[in-house]
Amino acid sequence: MHTPVTIIGAGLGGLTLARVLHVHGIPVTVYEADPSPSARTQGGMLDIHDYNGQLALKAAGLMDEFHAIVLDGRQAMRVLDRDGSVQFEEADDGTGGRPEVMRGALRRILLDSLPAGTVRWGHKVSGTRVLGEGRHEVTFADGTTVVAGLLVGADGAWSRVRPLLSTATPEYAGTSFVETYLFEADTRHPTAAKAVGGGAMIAPSPGKEIFAHRESGDTLHAYVALTKPQDWFAAIDFTDAATATARIAAEFDGWAPELTALITDSDTEPVLRPHYALPMEHRWGRVPGVTLLGDAAHLAAPNGEGANLAMLDGAELGKALAAHPDDIEAAITEYEQAMFPRSTEVATFEGAEVHRIDSDDNTAQGLINMFTEKGQ
Repeated sequence: MHTPVTIIGAGLGGLTLARVLHVHGIPVTVYEADPSPSARTQGGMLDIHDYNGQLALKAAGLMDEFHAIVLDGRQAMRVLDRDGSVQFEEADDGTGGRPEVMRGALRRILLDSLPAGTVRWGHKVSGTRVLGEGRHEVTFADGTTVVAGLLVGADGAWSRVRPLLSTATPEYAGTSFVETYLFEADTRHPTAAKAVGGGAMIAPSPGKEIFAHRESGDTLHAYVALTKPQDWFAAIDFTDAATATARIAAEFDGWAPELTALITDSDTEPVLRPHYALPMEHRWGRVPGVTLLGDAAHLAAPNGEGANLAMLDGAELGKALAAHPDDIEAAITEYEQAMFPRSTEVATFEGAEVHRIDSDDNTAQGLINMFTEKGQ
């Protein structure tokens, strides 16, 4: 079985690439481990930036569909001190360049833009091997195989395609999130809802932070960040929700109750999300017939850029392939030469010198300084 472009992974980056290829009439097949589009939740809100993610959507011809899923008002941002006092607030007047959407809705418009059958669900990759002449064989868990004329690894942090190009493996970045959700927040959790406001709320402190977003459907989604070694989290039994919640909340002892309620009043069990990263200067030599995009290529700890970068990677690779229809290697070389410095430039949060959670400057004032200096 042979397809001109074979993409592994139906995340935002892989689907953007598939869509741009489709726009240019280039045949493509996407293989995804999940058994269906609805097999798992797709995470929370994403701010899609006018300098990368939106450029990708323009290349995909999906700006109208994108504007239809934007959640008005969610670009609002406030910074709170640990005592709950608001230190900084910026309203969403609709003119910002980072409108917010639900990740699942964004993935859906990408999926809906592709011809039926483009994505082959339930195809978990078990291995890859070089066949020569720029071709690769992909083996799936069910024993089936596919031969790729051009193989693109869009399969995330633990990419099964990456070993064809690089021996690099992600390492723990030193910080983890604990995710919680509060549903029907305005009526059932009014003090926490008031603290979060209409958009995003950050309550920073050196080594720890509570970040929360008001999502669609009156839901608060909180990311409780802690700079702790993996062994510290491993000692917590996250299968015992009450005990785990109490242990995480204890790290915020003395904080305002409307903030700690984002931990203790969760309507879901706390979920641990460790952060991993590839070396910032991750590179590989040109290997014929294969490349990577998104987290497979340049995994970084959450910095607000990952999904946007993955989509831009997909769009830029698609445009390069369309520009060099008879020379795949020229297209990949052009793509990689731009992608490597682009991913390094934003491998850390803008203003990371103040926003590193383990930094002494991870304070309300430090964040305010960053926002005002960056002209947010």
